[in-house]
Amino acid sequence: MTHPIEQVAMAILSQNNQYLMQLRDNFPHIHHPGCWGLFGGHLEADEPPEVALEREILEEIGYQVPSFTKFGVYSNTKVLHHVFHVPLLVDLENLTLNEGWDMGLLTVDDIHKGACYSPIAGEVRPLGDIHHEIMSDFISKLASSQI
Repeated sequence: MTHPIEQVAMAILSQNNQYLMQLRDNFPHIHHPGCWGLFGGHLEADEPPEVALEREILEEIGYQVPSFTKFGVYSNTKVLHHVFHVPLLVDLENLTLNEGWDMGLLTVDDIHKGACYSPIAGEVRPLGDIHHEIMSDFISKLASSQI
């Protein structure tokens, strides 16, 4: 029996050449525990990815998405990732982290290194594999003006 693939909507939240990412909770039962990742989450039954994106970002950081563009779709055997680029038009102080361990604006260097320091964790934490792949692709396409 084939199980339906899990679908998620994810946001590349950008501000001044930096990218807001979530340090995921360090719980072993979740995907990429204790790693930096993109904000977003699962699609509800029959929910379009665009609706899930807006709902998840509002739930996770209290941010009303002003606009978005589809960046791409990434798939593996278990998850279909719908990825959107979203401008971050407010300061971090205007956001409330409702899900995750920490959040921060990562630089292009952080993303290239695949890791970033978290003051809350008190250590450098890695980017989750798929999140690193997506962000590396985004930065590469941005640099070559394909976005």
